Amino acid sequence: MALDVKNNPDTQARPNNVGALGQHRLVGDNRGMALVRRLIEQVAHSDATVLILGESGTGKEVVAQTLHRESLRARRPFVPVNCGAIPPDLLESELFGHEKGAFTGAITARQGRFELAEGGTLFLDEIGDMSLEMQVKLLRVLQEKCFERVGGSKTIHSDVRVIAATHHNLEHRVAEGYFRLDLFYRLNVFPIEVPPLRDRTDDIPQLVRYTTERLQQAGQQVAKLSDCALAALASYAWPGNVRELANLVERLNILFPGQQVRAKDLPDKYYSNIDWVTEEVDNQAAEEAMLADIGVEERSMPLTSPAALLGGEGLDLKDYLRQVEEDLIRQALDDSDWVVARAAKLLRLQRTTLVEKIRKFDISRAGAVSDI
Repeated sequence: MALDVKNNPDTQARPNNVGALGQHRLVGDNRGMALVRRLIEQVAHSDATVLILGESGTGKEVVAQTLHRESLRARRPFVPVNCGAIPPDLLESELFGHEKGAFTGAITARQGRFELAEGGTLFLDEIGDMSLEMQVKLLRVLQEKCFERVGGSKTIHSDVRVIAATHHNLEHRVAEGYFRLDLFYRLNVFPIEVPPLRDRTDDIPQLVRYTTERLQQAGQQVAKLSDCALAALASYAWPGNVRELANLVERLNILFPGQQVRAKDLPDKYYSNIDWVTEEVDNQAAEEAMLADIGVEERSMPLTSPAALLGGEGLDLKDYLRQVEEDLIRQALDDSDWVVARAAKLLRLQRTTLVEKIRKFDISRAGAVSDI
């Protein structure tokens, strides 16, 4: 095989994964994250193989870094390898190293990741994407604690703690014939499952603050998200998890440096999840600020002035807002000829959200045809 090993950026080691901003840390007080921390604490001082499970973008490598830092191997290297990013014909050399002349392009001998991680931790990310051929070779190293470089005959003993991670369901991969059952059992000694962001949306304010602080440390002028904007983010499903949130925060900091980001400033797919008018607020000024935040002032909503509404006796603000909400929904339905999808678009709501509101207020029209 003809491979340019020396100049291939995918084969260069990242010692301890330390960048300009240092290592990431676990953020969040959600019950799911509390369980992750407890499991890390329980397994950190052992040499047991750990399998970290979770969707893409949930922070599996951050969990692995935290586990390494709390282990007895913390002073030794933490060496990550993304098994899905390295071509299968190069992964063996990447893990075990090679001798000079082992193949075309091997102009010098080279240590593999197992040697670089000696005494420390080797993190095998996306282990579920590893080829069956490489799974056999990895299993042998895990069992016998030794290996040979590609093209070499000298046995090298290995003192490395292995942490693996995957977004795949490995039991399903085993059933489909893509993953070896014996390797699965070898890796699955101590599983840790990282919850998706949609199951820990109460951690979003902390995650936003953490990402903003890191960007600020890098010299960027950062934005501040309003409470309404944060609440809108909490109602989003987050298919990209924490990685998607971090990317959004960085984008907002570029678009609104040194400014406040209101809910209506969010990209459409986040803004469309807003469900505000039933929220209880402390006073009329807070109501107006909330409505301005989500852009209601741009919808020409015919509100009576605060002074005229309050008069001398005041009003029940929660009931008033509910009535405003119901009136707006009826108006949107009338304007859209009672086609719910069109009405939802007018109100900037998801269709399912509007359907629930129609049911809650028992809104109906005799003979109406809709798509509920």
